[in-house]
Amino acid sequence: MAKIKVHVFLKPGVLDVQGKAVEGALQGLGWSGVSNARVGKLIEFDLTGAEDPQAEAKKMCEQLLANTVIESYRIEAT
Repeated sequence: MAKIKVHVFLKPGVLDVQGKAVEGALQGLGWSGVSNARVGKLIEFDLTGAEDPQAEAKKMCEQLLANTVIESYRIEAT
């Protein structure tokens, strides 16, 4: 069994409205040094029966977990 973590973020150049909102809120609370905030998602799951868990997770990302037109992803398999 493999533990899979998939980190998904908007690609550089794609407007991150949530990131801008978080950045503005943190600055409003006094953290003036915060800039370029980006918000993403983390998807965690267990994967059994896969000969190559990394390759299987990549297929999942390409087909469902990430919109590869505007998002990039990083996979951790342990």
